[in-house]
Order: sequence, then C-alpha cells, then structure tokens
Amino acid sequence: MRRFFVALPLIFTLAACGSSTRDLEGPTEPLGDFRIGHIGVVAPNLQKLLVSRDATQDEWIAAVTKALTERFSRFDGDKYYHLGISVEAYSLPPPIIPGKSAVAMHVTLWDDAAQAKMNPEPKQIQVIKVFESRISKNREEQLTGLAEEAARLIEVWLREMQESEGWFTGGADTGLTDAQAVSDAPLPAPATGSTSVGEPLSAIR
Repeated sequence: MRRFFVALPLIFTLAACGSSTRDLEGPTEPLGDFRIGHIGVVAPNLQKLLVSRDATQDEWIAAVTKALTERFSRFDGDKYYHLGISVEAYSLPPPIIPGKSAVAMHVTLWDDAAQAKMNPEPKQIQVIKVFESRISKNREEQLTGLAEEAARLIEVWLREMQESEGWFTGGADTGLTDAQAVSDAPLPAPATGSTSVGEPLSAIR
C-alpha cells in the first residue's frame, strides 16, 4: 500500500498556498440543477501510510462529512444528488520528520431522480500537500485541511463533468439501468457516518 498515492489515478494537488475554503467566502457560482441530498462517508479500509500520526475512522468520517456539507450545501438547484465517499488512505506526518500530508478517497455520485450512479466506477481523489508548515499545524489542523481540499477537488471534478459530460444540465447519461446501479454499488449506509442535507435518499430505498 505504500505505492497507493503513486499508482492511483488522481486529481492531484501539490500543496496548498492559501486556504481550501477561501472560495466559499465569495458568491456561489451555480452548478446546474445540483442540490445535495445525502452525504455518506465511510472508511472501512482506512490505511495509515508512511511516517504518520494516527487518525481514527471516526475522525476522518467527521472531518470529510463536515467539509462536504459546508461546500455542497451552497447549491440550490432543483434536483437532488447524493455523494458516497470512502476514505482509503492517509498520511499525517509529525513536525521535523520528512513526509507529505495526504489523503486518498473514492467518490460516487448518485442521481436521486434516476436512482442511478452518475459515475459507473468510483472517482479516485488524492490530496498531497508538500509545502505545508507542519511545525505550525497540529494533527487536527492537518486532517481538517486535507478534508477541505478534498471537498474542493470534488467540486472541481463535478464542474469538469458538467462541462464535458453534460452533468446537472439534463443531458447526462449514466449508462446504467436503475436495477444495475442499485445492485452494483449502493451508497454507504447512513448509520456508519453520514449526513442528510436535503431530502431522504430515495436511490437506495
């Protein structure tokens, strides 16, 4: 698993000059008909990589859920979509010791009305912060910063898919039947760590 961050197809960020939430301070640019419904975050396969401080599944679930809720509750389109996130691996190196703060996760988006996945295969997202000051940041700040940057990159991905695939404009085609989508990859169960921001999740009833 030490090669996880190298081998994974990714959206990649090399460290972060400035805050990952700075864009939230300005006006919200609409994302088509997108409105967040349910956010489900799990971490059943979580692995600590490299030289890292510990962080529990619950800590990652809480941080990622908070970051996603803050970012995606801004949109007020007229269709509900649901996010399923699996946090897979992380690194939270302590001060002085060389290393990179990082997190990797899999992301699935559901169209509530179609009861189908938007992306047949999970999108793989990575954040790797190379230049951050770990002397001035404690473990909790590292974890929060990675969660916030991952949420920002998920929005970048959704906007790219809106542009290239017609998502959130009424023109997207998942390529899956309702039955295939529900049987192949349901969203994580709410009990494991999630938040329902909008309407209840109809896609997995």
